[in-house]
Amino acid sequence: MTAEARLEHVVTGLAPVSDGWFVVNAREAAWLRHDTFGLRCVFETGGPIARSQEGIDQLTFQQLGVTLAVIAPGQPSTLYHSETSQEDFLVLAGECVAVIEGNERRLRAWDFVHCPPGTAHSFVGAGDGPCMLLAVGARFGERGIRYEPTALAPSVPEATSSARDAYAPYGHWRNDGESPL
Repeated sequence: MTAEARLEHVVTGLAPVSDGWFVVNAREAAWLRHDTFGLRCVFETGGPIARSQEGIDQLTFQQLGVTLAVIAPGQPSTLYHSETSQEDFLVLAGECVAVIEGNERRLRAWDFVHCPPGTAHSFVGAGDGPCMLLAVGARFGERGIRYEPTALAPSVPEATSSARDAYAPYGHWRNDGESPL
C-alpha cells in the first residue's frame, strides 16, 4: 500500500516533504516568482524550493512534470525550446499566444495544445489580464532540451542544449511567489 506524503509549509505554501500520494489545493501550494517568466506552482519540492529550505529533500515526480504557470500580457512562460519528451498544455484562464514550430496561434480558456517530442514551443501572455496554463510533461528516458532562436518569442541568440546558459541572462526563480488564486 502506498503511504500518504507529508505536506509542510515551505517558503510560500504547502509542498510534499516525503514520498507518497497527497492532495493539496493550488491556492495553498508553494508558488515561485520570476520577473521575466511569471508565477509557477510546481507541486514538488525540487529546484528553488529545496535550495531555499534547509533540511528539505528534493522530491520530484518521476513520470510526469505538472506545473501551473501564470503569465501577464506580454510575458513569456519560458524561452522557445523543444524537449525529447511529450508536453501538453491547457489554458485554464485568460489568453496567450502559443509559438509552435515558428507559427503563432492565439489561445483562450480551455484550448488544449499537444507537443509531441521535439516540438519547439513557448507561450506569451495576451489579452487584458493574466493567463493560467496547466503544463504536463512526460519524464521518460533521457530528458533532453534544446533552446533555439526565433523572432516570435523570447529565445536564445544561438541554439544550445544548456538550460543554465539559456537562462543565465534572466536570473533565478524566487520563493516569494504568492498564489494568484
